[in-house]
Amino acid sequence: MQHSVASASSRRSSSIEARTASLSFEYAQNTAASIRKQLPSTLCDPQVAIICGSGLGGLADTIHEAPRFEKSYAEIVHVPLSSVPGHEGKLILGQMGPKKLPVVLLVGRVHFYEGYTMDQVTFITRVCRCLGVTTMIVTNAAGGLNPNYNVGDIVVLNDHLNLAGLVGVHPLLGPNADDFGTRFPPMSDAYDLELRRMAHQSWRALSLDEGKRRIHEGVYSFVGGPSYETRAECRMLRLLGADVVGMSTVPEIIVARHSGMRIVAFSLVTNNAILEAGPRGDDPEIRGMDKSQLEEYLSRGRANHEEVLEAGREAAKDMQALVRHMISNFPHEE
Repeated sequence: MQHSVASASSRRSSSIEARTASLSFEYAQNTAASIRKQLPSTLCDPQVAIICGSGLGGLADTIHEAPRFEKSYAEIVHVPLSSVPGHEGKLILGQMGPKKLPVVLLVGRVHFYEGYTMDQVTFITRVCRCLGVTTMIVTNAAGGLNPNYNVGDIVVLNDHLNLAGLVGVHPLLGPNADDFGTRFPPMSDAYDLELRRMAHQSWRALSLDEGKRRIHEGVYSFVGGPSYETRAECRMLRLLGADVVGMSTVPEIIVARHSGMRIVAFSLVTNNAILEAGPRGDDPEIRGMDKSQLEEYLSRGRANHEEVLEAGREAAKDMQALVRHMISNFPHEE
């Protein structure tokens, strides 16, 4: 009798897990269906989605004026709302480039540090897959850990460190959503090599390599936030191989790859992380400083969100030109 009860309990548990996984697909499908029924036929099959990070919402200006569909996240069923300045929180569908490629623009994102679950953080990525998106372009603002990077430089990501995921805070945690992808998706090829090559080709074609801004390839480290990293944490991340650090992108990348999408991702370096150790209390240099002088001395290089947004505004034109040129050279799927 006890064995029978245990077996029944196990079956119920398995059934609940399967239902939980299928709900993820069902909710995304429902949201995609509610969007699609409002679209003109020319926008019903978007091929590319672009996530616009902090200060990069101007990418919305790269699409044609018409046809155009725009909705606030607040008007879309199941989609969580962002509370972060610089993230407008709206979805735009339109056409981009001379080939009039149908695209989805996600102007703003939600973050794990806002109190959302990883499922909520990545939900809109799954909606994009249900809309038919096969390629995702992800942008973000990030702190530069590599001393060769300057503020305003752009980094094409070629790998990542998912520190949160390594300790269990992972977007694929729990029952697998089989409708999207396999239980154990590989991430060694997460950043599409052909698309990365295209990014560099576009940069040269636009003669952006002749300007003050440089393009690099590097590794992105995902941290939970919302506080910026300490000096010791920055040194640790650099020693682990990270070139830039930020509070987004990697969960979206993982879910997109789980769903079979191709990925190219860009970080805009908005501040240089402080790698050197902070001043010691017994440092002879600070002995005669008053309180305001001590504060100024300690605050050198300190990151703040306003600087992140300002760097984003200054680099927006080059980022927009790069993405637009890439889109112009995408093959148009029939």
